Order: sequence, then structure tokens, then C-alpha cells
Amino acid sequence: MALVTDTPQRRDGRRARGSAARNRARNGGPRIGSHIFLLMLVIYFVTPLWWLTVASTKDTAGLFGGSGGPLWFDDGFHFFSNPQGLFERQDGIYWRWLGNSFLYAISGGVGATVLAVLAGYGFAKYNFRGRGAFFGILLGAVMVPLTALVIPTFVLLSSVGLVNTIWAVILPSLLSPFGVYLMRVFAQEAVPDELLDAARIDGAGEIRTFFQIALPLLRPAIVTVLLLSVVGTWNNFFLPLAVLSDPLLLPVTVGLNGWQALSNAGSGGEALWNLITTGAFISIIPLIIAFLSLQKYWQGGLSLGSLK
Repeated sequence: MALVTDTPQRRDGRRARGSAARNRARNGGPRIGSHIFLLMLVIYFVTPLWWLTVASTKDTAGLFGGSGGPLWFDDGFHFFSNPQGLFERQDGIYWRWLGNSFLYAISGGVGATVLAVLAGYGFAKYNFRGRGAFFGILLGAVMVPLTALVIPTFVLLSSVGLVNTIWAVILPSLLSPFGVYLMRVFAQEAVPDELLDAARIDGAGEIRTFFQIALPLLRPAIVTVLLLSVVGTWNNFFLPLAVLSDPLLLPVTVGLNGWQALSNAGSGGEALWNLITTGAFISIIPLIIAFLSLQKYWQGGLSLGSLK
């Protein structure tokens, strides 16, 4: 029988395997803890969406006393009858509210993104007198809650006769201090000054340099600011509530709130809870589609800022 010699190479191999096993055992605890924490976060954020999906399949009685509980389906499945009643309510005014939300979100989001790109690029790549002071004021504006500006905005719009018009929602939505800050930080890192200087040496003007050199490099930040602006305007509630009174101009958030107030009126009102939950479910579908369709642009181009 051949004897196996315990060579130094074998001893080094055993020590390496033992060290790897100890490292796995030592790091297993924190890794499991982080996975549990992430799982809890997933449950925390997914549970409201799941509840809203389940609630959109119930009638009013099922929402408050259904056999399946709040997080599961009932025997009666009203997923198709609820939207039918929603779209027929008040001559289909929900379609008007949904269209208003699209108008406010797209016009306000695109406008805010354009202004944020121009201002952020200017702060990042141009030296002008008072740049630090203006940017400090901008950072201060980021700290101000939007709800604190609603009443001053209402007074200002009322003085120029814009209350109860679409401009009362669109114009304030064009201002995004956080978007300007984000674009400034990203442009400072993603657009090298050497690349801009090379374009100027080759004879390119400032406008051509911006559109052909800087703008493609800013694509991830542009998509991020666009999504944040669109979602913020879509979910905006207090501003439209304060500046709009015409039911035909309301966004879907304020319109559903009116139905909720009607349902809360008790015996003097009308129970519309199934239509409210169904309307809320339909209103988040465009946001989900926007995030999923634009997600690739967040990752694509993240390395475009490197100078080659």
C-alpha cells in the first residue's frame, strides 16, 4: 500500500480551506442579517401595493367585511366591474382627471428637467460672479418644504389672475431646486473640462458643445431628474387642492379625495370606496410603466463621463 506523503503543498491547501471555512462561518451572521433586513424592506414597500391590488377586486362590502381579509381576495371578484363603474361615474370624469394628471406631470416634469439641466450645467462648468452665493441660495431652497410654499404661491398666482387655471399647477412645478443640485453635481463629475476645452479648440461653439458633447454624458442624470419631477408633480396634492376649484381641472389625486370626502359623509353621502381604491390602483400604473421603461437609462451611460 502506497503511503501518502504530507507535503508542504498539502498542508498549505488544508490551511487555506480551513481559513476559507472560518471566514464563511464568521461572515455568515452579518450576511444573513443583511438579507433579513432587505427582506423586511421589500415586505414593507410591497405590502401597500399588494393591498391596493387586492382592494381593487372587491366591492365596498368586501373592503370592510370580506371573507378573505384585507390582504387576500374575497369570493366575489369585481376587478372588471369596478373599472366599469369608475369610468361611468359622473359621465366619466375620472378620464378627465387622469388626463389632467398627465398634462400637469408631463409639462411640469419636462419643463423642470430642461431648466434643471441648463442651470446645473451652468453652475458646474461656468465661472461667473456670485456663483457660490446663488448656489448657496439654491441649497437653502432645497431645505424648504414644498407645502410651506403653497400659500405664498396661491397669493402670488391670485394677484396675476392665474388661480383656477392649468398654469396654477404647471408654473410652480417648473421649479426643482433638488433637480438643479443633482444636475450640477453630476455634470461636475461626468463632463470633463478637458473634453469641453478640446471641443472649443476644434472650433465648436458653446451651444454645439453643450448639445453634442455634454448632453449625451448627462443622460442618466436627465432621466433621473425627469422621473423625480414627473412623479412629484403626479403625486402633488396640496398645491392643486389650494389653487383649483373647477372639477374639470382637478388631477386624479384631488378628484379621488373629493370622492373620499363624499364617502366619509356617512348616511348623507354615498359609499364609493370600491371606486376610490380602483381609481388609485389605475393611477399608479403609468408610474410603474415609466420606471420600468426608463430603468435601463439609469444604468446605460453611467461610465460615459470617463475621459478616453
